Amino acid sequence: MNKPNDPRIAQLEMPPGMIDFSAGQPSPSLLPLKLLRKAAADRLNGDDAAFLAYGANQGNGFFRTALAGFLSEHYRFPVEAEQLFITAGASVGLDLLCTMFARPGDTIFVEELSYFLALRIFADHHLNIIGLPMDADGLIAEALEEKLTRYTPVFLYTIPTFHNPSSVTLGAARREQLVALSRKYDFLIIADEVYHLLSYAPGAPPPPLAGFVDSDRVLSLGSFSKILAPGLRLGWVQAGPRLLRRLVGCGLLDSGGGLNPFTSALVCSAIEMGLQQTQLATLVTTYSERKVALTKALKKYLPDTVRMIEPDGGFFIWLVFPDGVDTEQMLPAARRKNVGYLPGSKFTSSGDLKNCARLSFSYFDVPELEEGARRLGPVIKEHMKGH
Repeated sequence: MNKPNDPRIAQLEMPPGMIDFSAGQPSPSLLPLKLLRKAAADRLNGDDAAFLAYGANQGNGFFRTALAGFLSEHYRFPVEAEQLFITAGASVGLDLLCTMFARPGDTIFVEELSYFLALRIFADHHLNIIGLPMDADGLIAEALEEKLTRYTPVFLYTIPTFHNPSSVTLGAARREQLVALSRKYDFLIIADEVYHLLSYAPGAPPPPLAGFVDSDRVLSLGSFSKILAPGLRLGWVQAGPRLLRRLVGCGLLDSGGGLNPFTSALVCSAIEMGLQQTQLATLVTTYSERKVALTKALKKYLPDTVRMIEPDGGFFIWLVFPDGVDTEQMLPAARRKNVGYLPGSKFTSSGDLKNCARLSFSYFDVPELEEGARRLGPVIKEHMKGH
Protein backbone atom coordinates (compact mmCIF):
# COMPACT_ATOMS: atom_id res chain seq x y z
CA MET A 1 0.00 0.00 0.00
CA ASN A 2 1.26 3.51 -0.76
CA LYS A 3 2.39 5.57 2.22
CA PRO A 4 0.37 8.73 3.05
CA ASN A 5 3.29 10.99 2.10
CA ASP A 6 4.19 9.09 -1.08
CA PRO A 7 5.44 11.85 -3.46
CA ARG A 8 3.60 10.17 -6.34
CA ILE A 9 0.33 10.99 -4.58
CA ALA A 10 0.72 13.70 -1.95
CA GLN A 11 2.30 17.16 -2.01
CA LEU A 12 4.19 16.60 1.23
CA GLU A 13 7.31 14.47 1.01
CA MET A 14 8.94 13.92 4.40
CA PRO A 15 12.10 11.79 4.86
CA PRO A 16 11.75 8.88 7.29
CA GLY A 17 12.39 9.97 10.87
CA MET A 18 12.03 13.69 10.11
CA ILE A 19 9.77 15.75 12.38
CA ASP A 20 9.15 18.79 10.24
CA PHE A 21 7.10 21.44 12.01
CA SER A 22 6.67 23.29 8.71
CA ALA A 23 3.88 20.89 7.68
CA GLY A 24 0.70 22.97 8.04
CA GLN A 25 -1.81 20.28 7.16
CA PRO A 26 -3.73 17.42 8.81
CA SER A 27 -1.85 14.25 9.66
CA PRO A 28 -2.74 11.12 7.66
CA SER A 29 -4.51 9.73 10.75
CA LEU A 30 -6.96 12.64 10.62
CA LEU A 31 -7.96 12.23 6.97
CA PRO A 32 -11.62 11.11 7.20
CA LEU A 33 -11.69 8.21 4.74
CA LYS A 34 -14.50 6.31 6.48
CA LEU A 35 -16.70 9.40 6.79
CA LEU A 36 -16.21 10.34 3.16
CA ARG A 37 -16.86 6.76 2.09
CA LYS A 38 -20.28 7.05 3.76
CA ALA A 39 -20.95 10.39 2.09
CA ALA A 40 -19.89 9.05 -1.30
CA ALA A 41 -22.11 6.00 -0.91
CA ASP A 42 -25.07 8.23 -0.06
CA ARG A 43 -24.49 10.32 -3.17
CA LEU A 44 -23.55 7.55 -5.62
CA ASN A 45 -26.35 5.23 -4.58
CA GLY A 46 -28.95 7.82 -5.59
CA ASP A 47 -30.54 8.17 -9.02
CA ASP A 48 -29.75 11.86 -9.66
CA ALA A 49 -26.64 12.15 -11.81
CA ALA A 50 -26.80 15.95 -12.21
CA PHE A 51 -23.67 16.43 -10.09
CA LEU A 52 -21.68 14.72 -12.87
CA ALA A 53 -22.63 17.44 -15.37
CA TYR A 54 -21.15 20.92 -15.72
CA GLY A 55 -22.14 22.77 -12.57
CA ALA A 56 -24.02 26.02 -11.98
CA ASN A 57 -21.62 28.96 -12.11
CA GLN A 58 -22.13 30.00 -8.49
CA GLY A 59 -22.02 26.40 -7.28
CA ASN A 60 -24.58 23.70 -6.62
CA GLY A 61 -27.60 25.33 -5.00
CA PHE A 62 -28.35 22.39 -2.71
CA PHE A 63 -24.74 22.39 -1.53
CA ARG A 64 -24.74 26.14 -0.95
CA THR A 65 -27.93 25.77 1.10
CA ALA A 66 -26.38 23.01 3.23
CA LEU A 67 -23.16 25.00 3.65
CA ALA A 68 -25.10 28.14 4.59
CA GLY A 69 -26.89 26.21 7.33
CA PHE A 70 -23.60 24.80 8.64
CA LEU A 71 -21.94 28.23 8.68
CA SER A 72 -24.97 29.91 10.28
CA GLU A 73 -24.70 27.49 13.20
CA HIS A 74 -21.00 28.20 13.75
CA TYR A 75 -20.77 31.88 12.81
CA ARG A 76 -23.61 32.89 15.16
CA PHE A 77 -25.38 34.93 12.47
CA PRO A 78 -27.48 33.96 9.43
CA VAL A 79 -25.60 33.02 6.26
CA GLU A 80 -27.60 32.89 3.04
CA ALA A 81 -26.94 30.47 0.18
CA GLU A 82 -27.01 33.39 -2.26
CA GLN A 83 -24.01 34.93 -0.45
CA LEU A 84 -21.81 31.92 -1.29
CA PHE A 85 -19.68 31.23 -4.35
CA ILE A 86 -18.03 27.79 -4.51
CA THR A 87 -14.31 27.53 -5.26
CA ALA A 88 -11.70 24.82 -5.71
CA GLY A 89 -10.16 25.68 -2.35
CA ALA A 90 -9.18 28.97 -0.72
CA SER A 91 -5.97 29.39 -2.74
CA VAL A 92 -7.82 29.09 -6.04
CA GLY A 93 -10.42 31.47 -4.63
CA LEU A 94 -7.72 34.00 -3.73
CA ASP A 95 -6.14 33.70 -7.16
CA LEU A 96 -9.53 34.29 -8.79
CA LEU A 97 -10.15 37.35 -6.61
CA CYS A 98 -6.80 38.77 -7.74
CA THR A 99 -7.80 38.16 -11.36
CA MET A 100 -11.20 39.79 -11.03
CA PHE A 101 -10.47 42.70 -8.67
CA ALA A 102 -6.85 43.70 -9.38
CA ARG A 103 -4.56 44.37 -12.32
CA PRO A 104 -0.76 44.09 -12.63
CA GLY A 105 0.85 47.06 -10.91
CA ASP A 106 -2.05 47.68 -8.52
CA THR A 107 -1.23 48.28 -4.87
CA ILE A 108 -2.50 45.94 -2.18
CA PHE A 109 -2.06 45.92 1.59
CA VAL A 110 -1.11 42.86 3.64
CA GLU A 111 -0.26 42.32 7.28
CA GLU A 112 3.49 42.45 7.81
CA LEU A 113 3.31 38.86 8.77
CA SER A 114 1.32 37.10 6.10
CA TYR A 115 0.68 33.67 4.63
CA PHE A 116 3.69 32.98 2.45
CA LEU A 117 1.74 31.26 -0.34
CA ALA A 118 -0.65 34.23 -0.54
CA LEU A 119 2.42 36.42 -1.05
CA ARG A 120 3.42 34.10 -3.90
CA ILE A 121 -0.01 34.48 -5.52
CA PHE A 122 0.19 38.27 -5.26
CA ALA A 123 3.65 38.20 -6.84
CA ASP A 124 2.33 36.03 -9.69
CA HIS A 125 -0.22 38.77 -10.38
CA HIS A 126 2.53 41.43 -10.28
CA LEU A 127 0.86 43.37 -7.49
CA ASN A 128 2.63 46.04 -5.46
CA ILE A 129 2.63 44.69 -1.90
CA ILE A 130 2.66 47.11 1.06
CA GLY A 131 3.04 45.62 4.54
CA LEU A 132 1.15 46.87 7.61
CA PRO A 133 2.33 46.44 11.22
CA MET A 134 0.62 44.17 13.72
CA ASP A 135 0.60 43.86 17.49
CA ALA A 136 -0.72 41.27 19.92
CA ASP A 137 -4.29 42.13 18.84
CA GLY A 138 -3.65 41.88 15.09
CA LEU A 139 -3.54 44.54 12.41
CA ILE A 140 -3.16 48.08 13.81
CA ALA A 141 -6.01 50.18 12.41
CA GLU A 142 -4.23 53.49 12.99
CA ALA A 143 -1.24 52.30 10.96
CA LEU A 144 -3.61 51.22 8.20
CA GLU A 145 -5.20 54.67 8.04
CA GLU A 146 -1.80 56.35 7.97
CA LYS A 147 -0.83 54.22 4.97
CA LEU A 148 -4.15 55.04 3.31
CA THR A 149 -3.19 58.70 3.23
CA ARG A 150 -0.20 57.75 1.04
CA TYR A 151 -1.39 54.77 -1.02
CA THR A 152 -4.57 53.71 -2.83
CA PRO A 153 -4.91 49.93 -2.46
CA VAL A 154 -7.44 47.90 -4.43
CA PHE A 155 -7.72 45.53 -1.50
CA LEU A 156 -6.43 44.60 1.95
CA TYR A 157 -5.64 40.92 2.52
CA THR A 158 -6.02 39.89 6.16
CA ILE A 159 -6.16 36.68 8.20
CA PRO A 160 -8.28 37.97 11.10
CA THR A 161 -8.74 34.81 13.17
CA PHE A 162 -5.90 32.54 14.35
CA HIS A 163 -3.54 34.27 11.99
CA ASN A 164 -1.05 32.33 9.87
CA PRO A 165 1.73 32.44 11.07
CA SER A 166 1.36 34.45 14.30
CA SER A 167 -1.94 32.90 15.56
CA VAL A 168 -3.16 36.27 16.91
CA THR A 169 -6.82 37.19 16.49
CA LEU A 170 -8.13 40.59 15.46
CA GLY A 171 -10.51 42.03 18.06
CA ALA A 172 -14.13 42.86 17.30
CA ALA A 173 -13.60 46.63 17.55
CA ARG A 174 -10.71 46.53 15.10
CA ARG A 175 -12.79 44.51 12.66
CA GLU A 176 -15.38 47.26 12.68
CA GLN A 177 -12.62 49.83 12.18
CA LEU A 178 -11.32 47.97 9.11
CA VAL A 179 -14.75 47.93 7.50
CA ALA A 180 -15.31 51.60 8.30
CA LEU A 181 -11.95 52.48 6.71
CA SER A 182 -12.76 50.37 3.63
CA ARG A 183 -15.87 52.49 3.12
CA LYS A 184 -14.07 55.77 3.78
CA TYR A 185 -11.13 55.05 1.44
CA ASP A 186 -12.91 52.81 -1.09
CA PHE A 187 -10.99 49.53 -0.99
CA LEU A 188 -11.98 45.88 -0.62
CA ILE A 189 -11.15 43.54 2.26
CA ILE A 190 -10.21 39.96 1.43
CA ALA A 191 -10.57 38.08 4.71
CA ASP A 192 -8.88 34.67 4.76
CA GLU A 193 -11.00 32.95 7.43
CA VAL A 194 -10.02 29.32 6.90
CA TYR A 195 -9.05 28.77 10.57
CA HIS A 196 -12.10 30.43 12.13
CA LEU A 197 -13.83 27.18 13.13
CA LEU A 198 -10.70 25.68 14.74
CA SER A 199 -11.02 27.31 18.17
CA TYR A 200 -9.57 25.62 21.27
CA ALA A 201 -10.06 28.24 24.00
CA PRO A 202 -13.17 28.78 26.14
CA GLY A 203 -15.54 31.09 24.32
CA ALA A 204 -15.59 31.83 20.64
CA PRO A 205 -13.45 34.27 18.66
CA PRO A 206 -15.09 37.48 17.42
CA PRO A 207 -17.58 36.88 14.60
CA PRO A 208 -15.84 36.55 11.22
CA LEU A 209 -15.51 39.45 8.82
CA ALA A 210 -17.97 37.46 6.68
CA GLY A 211 -20.57 39.11 8.90
CA PHE A 212 -19.87 42.41 7.13
CA VAL A 213 -20.57 41.21 3.57
CA ASP A 214 -23.63 43.47 3.38
CA SER A 215 -21.18 46.37 3.32
CA ASP A 216 -20.24 45.16 -0.18
CA ARG A 217 -16.61 45.64 0.85
CA VAL A 218 -15.76 42.20 2.25
CA LEU A 219 -14.90 38.99 0.44
CA SER A 220 -14.51 36.15 2.97
CA LEU A 221 -12.58 33.00 2.02
CA GLY A 222 -13.38 29.62 3.58
CA SER A 223 -12.07 26.12 2.94
CA PHE A 224 -12.79 22.48 3.66
CA SER A 225 -9.04 21.81 3.59
CA LYS A 226 -8.79 22.76 7.26
CA ILE A 227 -12.07 21.29 8.53
CA LEU A 228 -12.53 18.13 6.42
CA ALA A 229 -9.73 17.12 3.99
CA PRO A 230 -7.34 19.18 1.83
CA GLY A 231 -7.48 16.75 -1.10
CA LEU A 232 -11.11 17.68 -1.71
CA ARG A 233 -9.96 21.07 -3.07
CA LEU A 234 -13.20 22.73 -2.09
CA GLY A 235 -13.86 26.13 -0.58
CA TRP A 236 -16.07 29.18 -0.83
CA VAL A 237 -16.20 32.95 -1.08
CA GLN A 238 -18.85 34.75 0.93
CA ALA A 239 -19.70 38.22 -0.35
CA GLY A 240 -22.45 40.69 -1.16
CA PRO A 241 -24.44 40.65 -4.42
CA ARG A 242 -22.40 43.24 -6.36
CA LEU A 243 -19.10 41.44 -5.76
CA LEU A 244 -20.60 38.00 -6.36
CA ARG A 245 -21.95 39.07 -9.74
CA ARG A 246 -18.37 39.81 -10.81
CA LEU A 247 -17.28 36.31 -9.79
CA VAL A 248 -20.24 34.44 -11.25
CA GLY A 249 -19.76 36.25 -14.57
CA CYS A 250 -16.04 35.56 -14.90
CA GLY A 251 -14.72 33.98 -18.09
CA LEU A 252 -13.27 30.98 -16.23
CA LEU A 253 -16.80 29.62 -15.74
CA ASP A 254 -18.15 30.25 -19.23
CA SER A 255 -16.98 26.91 -20.58
CA GLY A 256 -16.57 24.57 -17.62
CA GLY A 257 -19.30 25.89 -15.37
CA GLY A 258 -19.07 25.99 -11.58
CA LEU A 259 -16.01 24.64 -9.79
CA ASN A 260 -15.90 21.09 -8.39
CA PRO A 261 -19.56 20.03 -8.72
CA PHE A 262 -18.75 16.38 -7.96
CA THR A 263 -16.85 17.18 -4.76
CA SER A 264 -19.56 19.67 -3.78
CA ALA A 265 -22.19 16.92 -4.00
CA LEU A 266 -20.09 14.59 -1.85
CA VAL A 267 -19.51 17.23 0.82
CA CYS A 268 -23.18 18.20 0.66
CA SER A 269 -23.98 14.66 1.80
CA ALA A 270 -21.30 14.91 4.50
CA ILE A 271 -22.96 18.05 5.89
CA GLU A 272 -26.51 16.72 5.64
CA MET A 273 -25.56 13.43 7.34
CA GLY A 274 -23.80 15.22 10.22
CA LEU A 275 -20.41 13.82 9.18
CA GLN A 276 -18.81 17.23 8.72
CA GLN A 277 -19.77 18.22 12.25
CA THR A 278 -18.35 14.93 13.57
CA GLN A 279 -15.06 15.54 11.77
CA LEU A 280 -14.83 19.14 12.98
CA ALA A 281 -15.34 18.02 16.59
CA THR A 282 -12.61 15.39 16.18
CA LEU A 283 -10.19 17.94 14.73
CA VAL A 284 -10.82 20.52 17.46
CA THR A 285 -10.24 17.94 20.20
CA THR A 286 -7.12 16.49 18.57
CA TYR A 287 -5.52 19.79 17.62
CA SER A 288 -6.20 21.20 21.08
CA GLU A 289 -4.36 18.25 22.65
CA ARG A 290 -1.48 18.62 20.22
CA LYS A 291 -1.24 22.37 20.84
CA VAL A 292 -1.03 21.83 24.60
CA ALA A 293 1.61 19.11 24.20
CA LEU A 294 3.87 21.15 21.90
CA THR A 295 3.65 24.36 23.93
CA LYS A 296 4.50 22.43 27.11
CA ALA A 297 7.45 20.69 25.41
CA LEU A 298 8.79 23.94 23.95
CA LYS A 299 8.68 25.58 27.38
CA LYS A 300 10.68 22.64 28.70
CA TYR A 301 13.38 22.49 26.03
CA LEU A 302 13.77 26.03 24.65
CA PRO A 303 15.77 28.82 26.32
CA ASP A 304 13.77 31.33 28.35
CA THR A 305 14.88 34.11 26.00
CA VAL A 306 12.78 32.64 23.18
CA ARG A 307 9.30 34.17 23.26
CA MET A 308 6.40 31.93 22.25
CA ILE A 309 2.96 33.11 21.14
CA GLU A 310 0.52 30.45 22.33
CA PRO A 311 -2.48 30.07 20.00
CA ASP A 312 -6.15 29.85 20.92
CA GLY A 313 -6.88 28.11 17.61
CA GLY A 314 -5.56 27.29 14.17
CA PHE A 315 -2.40 25.28 13.45
CA PHE A 316 0.60 27.35 14.49
CA ILE A 317 2.97 28.49 17.23
CA TRP A 318 5.08 31.57 16.53
CA LEU A 319 8.55 31.82 18.07
CA VAL A 320 10.42 35.11 18.48
CA PHE A 321 14.16 34.85 19.16
CA PRO A 322 16.48 37.58 20.46
CA ASP A 323 17.76 40.10 17.92
CA GLY A 324 20.69 38.75 15.94
CA VAL A 325 19.43 35.18 15.76
CA ASP A 326 18.90 34.08 12.15
CA THR A 327 16.48 31.16 11.88
CA GLU A 328 17.34 30.65 8.20
CA GLN A 329 20.98 30.10 9.12
CA MET A 330 19.94 27.79 11.96
CA LEU A 331 17.68 25.58 9.82
CA PRO A 332 20.41 23.33 8.26
CA ALA A 333 21.65 22.43 11.75
CA ALA A 334 18.09 21.61 12.78
CA ARG A 335 17.52 19.41 9.74
CA ARG A 336 20.71 17.49 10.52
CA LYS A 337 18.95 16.60 13.79
CA ASN A 338 15.84 15.51 11.83
CA VAL A 339 13.68 18.44 12.85
CA GLY A 340 12.42 21.36 10.78
CA TYR A 341 10.36 24.57 10.86
CA LEU A 342 9.61 27.56 8.65
CA PRO A 343 11.84 30.64 9.13
CA GLY A 344 10.07 33.95 9.78
CA SER A 345 11.47 35.52 6.61
CA LYS A 346 9.03 33.36 4.61
CA PHE A 347 6.11 35.40 5.95
CA THR A 348 7.10 38.91 4.99
CA SER A 349 7.21 40.83 1.74
CA SER A 350 10.32 42.66 2.98
CA GLY A 351 12.52 39.67 3.90
CA ASP A 352 12.80 40.72 7.57
CA LEU A 353 11.75 38.71 10.65
CA LYS A 354 14.84 36.50 10.47
CA ASN A 355 14.67 36.07 14.25
CA CYS A 356 11.28 34.34 14.07
CA ALA A 357 9.99 30.86 13.19
CA ARG A 358 6.64 29.14 12.66
CA LEU A 359 5.94 25.69 14.07
CA SER A 360 2.82 23.70 13.17
CA PHE A 361 1.27 21.15 15.52
CA SER A 362 -1.32 19.85 13.02
CA TYR A 363 0.63 17.03 11.35
CA PHE A 364 2.22 15.01 14.18
CA ASP A 365 0.86 13.05 17.11
CA VAL A 366 1.76 14.07 20.66
CA PRO A 367 4.85 11.81 21.11
CA GLU A 368 6.36 13.10 17.85
CA LEU A 369 5.65 16.71 18.80
CA GLU A 370 7.41 16.22 22.13
CA GLU A 371 10.36 14.51 20.45
CA GLY A 372 10.60 17.28 17.87
CA ALA A 373 10.81 19.90 20.62
CA ARG A 374 13.47 17.83 22.39
CA ARG A 375 15.56 17.73 19.19
CA LEU A 376 15.08 21.43 18.50
CA GLY A 377 16.13 22.64 21.95
CA PRO A 378 19.89 21.88 21.73
CA VAL A 379 20.04 23.23 18.16
CA ILE A 380 18.64 26.57 19.31
CA LYS A 381 20.86 26.75 22.38
CA GLU A 382 23.98 26.06 20.31
CA HIS A 383 23.03 28.63 17.69
CA MET A 384 22.26 31.28 20.30
CA LYS A 385 25.69 31.11 21.88
CA GLY A 386 27.21 34.53 21.45
CA HIS A 387 23.88 36.26 20.75
